[in-house]
Amino acid sequence: MRYTLRQLDVFLATARLENITRAAASLAMSQSAASGALREMEQQFGIALFDRAGKRLRLNDLGRALLPRAEALLEQARELEEMLSGHSEGGELRVGATLTIGNYLAVGIMARYMSDVPDARVVLEVDNTEHIADAVLHFRLDVGLIEGEFHHPELEVTPWRDDDLMVFCSPEHPLANRAALSAVGLSDAVLSDADLEAATWILREPGSGTRQTFDRAMHGLLPGLNVLLELQHTEAIKRAVEAGLGIGCLSRVTLAEAFRRGSLVPLPVPHRDFSRRFYFVLHRQKYRSRSITRWLELCTAAAQPNITP
Repeated sequence: MRYTLRQLDVFLATARLENITRAAASLAMSQSAASGALREMEQQFGIALFDRAGKRLRLNDLGRALLPRAEALLEQARELEEMLSGHSEGGELRVGATLTIGNYLAVGIMARYMSDVPDARVVLEVDNTEHIADAVLHFRLDVGLIEGEFHHPELEVTPWRDDDLMVFCSPEHPLANRAALSAVGLSDAVLSDADLEAATWILREPGSGTRQTFDRAMHGLLPGLNVLLELQHTEAIKRAVEAGLGIGCLSRVTLAEAFRRGSLVPLPVPHRDFSRRFYFVLHRQKYRSRSITRWLELCTAAAQPNITP
């Protein structure tokens, strides 16, 4: 064999970090050893895998074609090593999740996964839908859990579980009495489109799955909405709404505890469709290791009624 697994390790780390010094540090190697391993592999086959611009290394077409195959080969080598060591699973699993999923669902699944696979290490990255999908696309993450629809020919996006957004306000907000009236079945408690346009809104930022669903649900009203704040974090939005700065719209799973406490109240908007789905996102060429398969199984189990992760 004319290449080594260590050379492939250096290649993958350099592809992710675009810098040989950072790649070497991530592998606990000296910079000269990492540079030598990458240079030797390229020279053995008479190829170049990166376009070099100063200290930055960007994958060229050949490097991009090699990336998923090299990653799959290393994943299989790690699985073989774990089996030879007497472990059925283990190693590092890199998971990305959007903010709602990462803060309210993924941690419980992580706990179950690490209980089932004691030797495993899970790295959880929390960001918005666009960033998570991009990280999966470039193999920086093994699997993503996203809130919004995302389309790319190299990504496999699969429905995971249903969700819906809810409009809400503070108990002291002028619209708060609509919740109480709705609870006793009075139809005039429902917010009209005019109410929605007159309200001041505190929303998630564009690019998030939550904002994507909100914009779709409010089709036809968006130009007339008064958006005071666009914030990245659900807790910041909840605090702003509790402080009376406006009304918000977030996933039901993020609001359950606040509704129970009474610090926030739901507002009825039945004529607008706030339903959505959460999705798995994986690269189509990503090797489906046992670790990834087990993670997906636990996520699917957690989505079933009366089953908790």
